[in-house]
Amino acid sequence: MTGQQLRYSPIIVLSSGRCGSTMLSNMLNLHPDLLSISEFFTFHSTALFSRWRITGNGMWNVLTHQPQLVRYLLRKDYEELLYPFEDPDARFGRKTVPPILCVTLPHLTNQYERLFDELEPIVRNFPRQSPANHCRDLFEWLCDRFDRKVWVERSGGSSMYASRLMCRFPEAKLINIHRDGRDVAISMFEHHPFRGIAPYILALQKRRYDPFRVEAKRSEFWDSMALRLQPLKYLSRFPIPMSADRLELVHFGALWSSMVDATQDFIQDLPSEQVLDVRFDDLQQNAEREVRRIIRFISSDLESGEWVRKAAGIPRPSRSRLAQLDPEERAALTEACRPGLERLGYAV
Repeated sequence: MTGQQLRYSPIIVLSSGRCGSTMLSNMLNLHPDLLSISEFFTFHSTALFSRWRITGNGMWNVLTHQPQLVRYLLRKDYEELLYPFEDPDARFGRKTVPPILCVTLPHLTNQYERLFDELEPIVRNFPRQSPANHCRDLFEWLCDRFDRKVWVERSGGSSMYASRLMCRFPEAKLINIHRDGRDVAISMFEHHPFRGIAPYILALQKRRYDPFRVEAKRSEFWDSMALRLQPLKYLSRFPIPMSADRLELVHFGALWSSMVDATQDFIQDLPSEQVLDVRFDDLQQNAEREVRRIIRFISSDLESGEWVRKAAGIPRPSRSRLAQLDPEERAALTEACRPGLERLGYAV
């Protein structure tokens, strides 16, 4: 392990999705010492949480072959996707693009296909080890490649598997970014990925299984299936209580609230110095102060006035859309979100 790796803890950003985490990734990406890794865990799914040991060739297969979830995510365009499918010079199409090229590598460099080619022999030569250790080796290699000191991974919706992430990366520090759940639910309601996965989560919850709380006695089963079965493929065996076009705002409000509750139950037992709480509204309203809090949490010796000024220039004011709802719908959404709102200290 290098001196850099001993000196700096890696960072994992937890988010419900639709709460400003992509904006945070873009801010962190401006820092000369931070490796901002975007949507890595989202696009490689449960395979990264298995305890099974796999070879470097096996890890390259994980990084380059589309699971069913990724095929679903690529059906439509949305702002997080960075690979230019419409570019006539693009090497890959939607059915062939490797998951690591959808967001992660284009977020790091505009030479993403060259970096992809460079990565292949590196990853294939990794030893047989757990997927989590493959991730560490990959992220540390990328840190060396881009001359960065610490990696920060941010995936939208990572709060869905917060406890599993920390079981695999206990050395990491957490930035927990969140937003008023009513605005999150409104955004989820219109967002292709969340509309696709919400019915499956509801199906599990209806059967009294909370996918946001993986108990130890159950995790072995999920781990044993992880490399063979991707979430949508597995969950599709269950009858779905409703189609995506029957989803209402209250369903997303309840989903958000369940996610928040499970995440807060987990992180409340962690040392205070391991977790930083960040509100989307604070980032917008007092960006410079929040940016300084974030970099000091990562490491105070990485604070840079120039970076603070650049990063603080990214957030743009946005107006809550809650007031646009009719009173009855607004009241129902508030009740669906109430447990999560109270847990995070938002006014109800």
